[in-house]
Amino acid sequence: MSDALPDISHDPASNALQQRMCDLITPLIDRDGYIPTDLEGVRLMALHGSHPRTPLVYEPGLIIIAQGEKSGYLGERTIHYGAGHYLVQAMPVPFECETRATPQAPLLGVFISIDMIMLGELSQVVPTAATNAAPPEPMSAVTLTSSMGHGVVHLLECLHDEIMCRALGRQRIREVLFEALRGPQGESLRQLLQQQTQYGRIGRALETLHRDYANPLSVETLADKVNMSPSAFHHHFKRFTRLSPLQYQKRIRLLKARAMIAARTHNVSSAASAVGYQSASQFSREYKRYFGHQPAGDQRLESRQAG
Repeated sequence: MSDALPDISHDPASNALQQRMCDLITPLIDRDGYIPTDLEGVRLMALHGSHPRTPLVYEPGLIIIAQGEKSGYLGERTIHYGAGHYLVQAMPVPFECETRATPQAPLLGVFISIDMIMLGELSQVVPTAATNAAPPEPMSAVTLTSSMGHGVVHLLECLHDEIMCRALGRQRIREVLFEALRGPQGESLRQLLQQQTQYGRIGRALETLHRDYANPLSVETLADKVNMSPSAFHHHFKRFTRLSPLQYQKRIRLLKARAMIAARTHNVSSAASAVGYQSASQFSREYKRYFGHQPAGDQRLESRQAG
């Protein structure tokens, strides 16, 4: 199943906004990958070439694409998002991502982490979606509206002015999050704040799994923490993430280990131990099954890849 978005390539207003974003991002990047900025929670994205379908996980955030194209594969869904679109990543679900870009037209974008306190404040004033709205998805692409695009431009302009960044940076993030909250996938963000919804409970369970991924997993204990029965927890966990809790933990462990090995902070054996594996040989087998190659083959992968 493919998540289709409207073709906006011939919209002059949208094209002008995308070009303005590219003009603001380009002077601030000096390499491929995720580039930190002076504004906490905001990173720039760049990739001067295509990247094949690769397993990864995004932390909760908004990914705005100014140039280039990406496709995400989550279970049976294919999620396309390119220039003029943004991705609402409400939950950190492992998926596979393919990037299409060239040296002449690199992938350029912005990643904005979701500030839960700011989201909570905004949710008090932004009207809720209609009760018959479709169930929220943990990961969905949205067409960039004019108001959202201008909000992103205002944020990028801040990054070029140190004083403006300190004085208005948080407000610029708030403006973008406001537009996302009242957009088509705003409910997926709003429900993260709801303690009693199944969506919100699974969101809290994922936070625990990301914090304690190296520890042994007890589905019963995790279900109890979010006030669900083990059977209901397992059902809704798989509904939202397309994985069982054990499969999810395994993928997070492998993705964390890959980052350690790629950054050369750990060798294969110490990375396996750090993420909770008792057997290095089992780790290597599962690593190869997931990534398609042995762990020793990854060298500084994270520094070269913009997800």
